[in-house]
Amino acid sequence: MAAPVTITFLGGLGQIGRNCAAIETEGRIVVLDCGQMFGGDDLPGVDAVLPDLSYLIENADRVDAVIATHAHEDHIGALPYLLTHLSLPIYGSPFTLGMIDHKLRERGLHKNAELRAVHDGDRLDIGPLDCEFLPVTHSIPSGNITAFHTTQGVILHSSDFKLDLTPVDGRRTDLSRIGALAHDPGIRLLMADSTNADSPGASRSETEVGRNLASLIRDQEGRRVIVASFASHIHRLQQLADAAVENDRVVVTLGLSMRRNVKLARDVGILRIPDWALRDVEDIDELDPEQTLIVCTGSQGEPRAALTQMAVGQSKWLKLDDNDTVVFSSHPIPGNEAAVASLRNGLARHGVRVFHSGMVDVHTSGHGKQQELKTLHSVAVPEWFVPVHGEYAHLVAHRDLAYDMGMPADRVVFCEDGDQIVLSDDGVVHQGSIGGDHLYVDGTVGDLGNTVLSERRTLGDDGFVSVMVHVDMERGEIVAGPDVISRGWVELPALAGHEAAVVDAVESDLLAALKDPDNDIERLGQIARRAAGRTVNDRTRRRPMIVPVVRED
Repeated sequence: MAAPVTITFLGGLGQIGRNCAAIETEGRIVVLDCGQMFGGDDLPGVDAVLPDLSYLIENADRVDAVIATHAHEDHIGALPYLLTHLSLPIYGSPFTLGMIDHKLRERGLHKNAELRAVHDGDRLDIGPLDCEFLPVTHSIPSGNITAFHTTQGVILHSSDFKLDLTPVDGRRTDLSRIGALAHDPGIRLLMADSTNADSPGASRSETEVGRNLASLIRDQEGRRVIVASFASHIHRLQQLADAAVENDRVVVTLGLSMRRNVKLARDVGILRIPDWALRDVEDIDELDPEQTLIVCTGSQGEPRAALTQMAVGQSKWLKLDDNDTVVFSSHPIPGNEAAVASLRNGLARHGVRVFHSGMVDVHTSGHGKQQELKTLHSVAVPEWFVPVHGEYAHLVAHRDLAYDMGMPADRVVFCEDGDQIVLSDDGVVHQGSIGGDHLYVDGTVGDLGNTVLSERRTLGDDGFVSVMVHVDMERGEIVAGPDVISRGWVELPALAGHEAAVVDAVESDLLAALKDPDNDIERLGQIARRAAGRTVNDRTRRRPMIVPVVRED
C-alpha cells in the first residue's frame, strides 16, 4: 500500500485571499503558497488577514519548504509572518523570488529563507515530493502550475490561471504538458482556480487590451496621460511602455511599488523599456507634459497611493488640470467600488478627462472563465477534483461546472478553510477540519480577536458612552460622579439632556445597590452598565458602546 498524501487547506477557500495549503506525506510537509488578505471596512484597523499558520508553526520540525506559485500578495503576503517562526527554503520563479526577497528584507527576515529559483519545465525533489513546474498565464509574469508526482499519482495545482492564446510574453499555459500527464501516468487529483467559475465565456486576451490602450493613448495628442494600474501587472506595463515609445512619449513611474517592480522586472529581463524612454519622477518638471506617459499606483482608491494623492491635491510631484487624461486600467476589486467612485469624482473636480473599463476595454481578468475552466478539465481528465481559490459562491460554481463536465458527484470534494483531505489507494477522504481561523494583523501578528473587532465596529457605527463613578463601599455612598463622557452618539444641543438622564439613572441604581453589603466593585460596574444602556436605548434607540468605570475610594 502506497503512502497516503494529506492536504490541509489553511486559507483561500471561501474568500479571495489567504491562499495557503500544506501538502504532506511520509511525515514531511511542503507549503503551497502563503498569502494574505487585506482588511476591509468590516475589519476596522486591520492591516492584513492571514491564514491559520498555527498548524505549520506547531509542526515546524516537519516543514521542508514553501512553493510560491506567483508573486501576488494573496499568495506570498503572509510569508514574513511565517518566517518569524520558521527558517526554510522558498521555491519560485526569479521574478517571484525577487518580490519575496524585497518583502523579507524590509522586515529583516531575508536570512530566514533560502530562495531557490525554478524555471519552466524544471522537475526536482522538494522534501518528500517530486515537483514539476509548468508555465501558466496570469496577470503577473512567471507564475507556475505545479504538478506533484507522489506515491498516490499526480496532484495538479493550477495556480491562478487563464488561457490566453496571445500573451504579451508568448508564455502560454502549458496545456500540452497537462495533456501528456493526463495520458501517462494520469492526473489523480486536480485543484483548480475558481475565481471566475460563475462567469460565462472566456477572458479577453491581454494583447487585445494592449491594442485598446495604444489606441487610447494615440488619441490623447497634446495631453498628458496618466495610467493607473496594478504595480505587479508587468505585461500591462510592457504594453503601456510600447505605446509610449510609438507615440514619442517617455514613461515616468510614480508610486514606490510601481518603481520597485519596474526595476525588478527589467533586472530579470521580463520588462523591456529603452533607457532613454524611462525617466525618474524627479525629472517631471523638465519634461513636456504632452510627451509624457505616467504609470502610477492607486487604481483601487487606496488613500495613500499616488493617484489618490493627485486627486486630493497633495501629490508631491504633480498638479492635475484639464489638460490631463487619466486611465483606470483595472476593475475595482469587490469592496473597493465606493473608494474608486470617490477617486473618480475627485479627478473630475480638476477637469481631468477620465477613462475606465466601463467605457473602454482597458482591462481583462487574469482568471479563466467557464470556457477556460472546461478546457482545463477536458485536458486534465482528473480522477478527483477539489475547487480552490475563490469565494464560497465561486467554489460552488466550479463544483457544478465539474458535474456538468461529467465528473461523478462522489469524485468532486468540496472543501473550505481548515479542511483536511487524504488521498490514498482508496481515493480521497474528507478527514475533517483543523479550524482554519483567521489571524488578524494590526501592527503586530495576531494581536486582535473577534471581541476587539466587534468593539471597533460598534465604536465606528454608534460611538460610545462612558460613565465614571467613585464610591465608598464601607459607607455605601457615591463620593464623586457619576460623570458622563460620550463621543459619536448624539449631536448638540440634545446631548446635554441625554447625558443628564444617564447620570440620574446610574446614580439611582448605584445608590440602591450600595445598600447591599454583598455587592462588590465588579457587580456595581455591571449595574452601572445596565442603567446607562437602558437609558440610552429608551431615549435614542441607538446602541453605542457603554463603558462603565466604577472605582472605590
